[in-house]
Amino acid sequence: MATTGTASAHLTAVPPQPHSPTPPAPAPTTTLIGSVQRAMRLLETVAAHAYGAPAKQLARETGLALPTTYHLLRTLVHEGYLRRDRGLFFLGDAAERLSSSGAEQKRRSTVADILARWRDAIGAPVYYAVYREGEIEVVCVSDSPGHPAVEEWADFRETGHAHAVGQCLLAQLDEDARRDHLDRYPVRPVTPNTVGDEHGLLRRLERLRRSDLVIERQEYALGAVCAAIPITVGTTAASMAFSLPAHQADRLLPAAQRLQAEMGRLLGSLTLSISI
Repeated sequence: MATTGTASAHLTAVPPQPHSPTPPAPAPTTTLIGSVQRAMRLLETVAAHAYGAPAKQLARETGLALPTTYHLLRTLVHEGYLRRDRGLFFLGDAAERLSSSGAEQKRRSTVADILARWRDAIGAPVYYAVYREGEIEVVCVSDSPGHPAVEEWADFRETGHAHAVGQCLLAQLDEDARRDHLDRYPVRPVTPNTVGDEHGLLRRLERLRRSDLVIERQEYALGAVCAAIPITVGTTAASMAFSLPAHQADRLLPAAQRLQAEMGRLLGSLTLSISI
């Protein structure tokens, strides 16, 4: 009995063994909509035929039954994704709009990637702007919590005379376009450092060559300095710029010269974005 008791006590002291892990629950099965897949396949096949294709050829190339092909083609024509002309099917306006939107998104993504790389390289927010149809348009800004962009406390379009981006774009315009802009958006004080009047601004712009970078110190926002590099593509004026806190003003010119030296390599990618 003593032996049994000892054994029993010993067994009781053995810690419980861990349970085998519960097998993971099977991942939910993704539900795919077959008709959508077939319609996408048809669209891709039609897109591969620049001169159109008949229904029978599309059915054969997609591996779809002819009745299914006819049904999907009718639906896609009705919705504007395809058009039919003399028995041949072509991409329709709706599909062309999707393609155009996709190309525009790709161009925007390219510009955003370029700006993000330079933001990280120089440790400053970077801006890309275009002068389009008489207006200053900031197309893209890349900043971060550690390097925030200058707050647009006064409309960038109306205060082009006060910030480096605007001055850089105005310097690329011919005299008539420049005066037209200033007639619509007169020079006015934005900070105590803003150029005093239109005459003073015009003299400053006339001294700039189209390829000169523009430096601006607290003319648009107190506590911020900015540099802008011109990008001229044909008759379109554009600019890439960055800003720094005023106490880092000594970094402004070296960083601007570094960016300007790279502009030739970046020009091809930025040129594609002019139409954004």
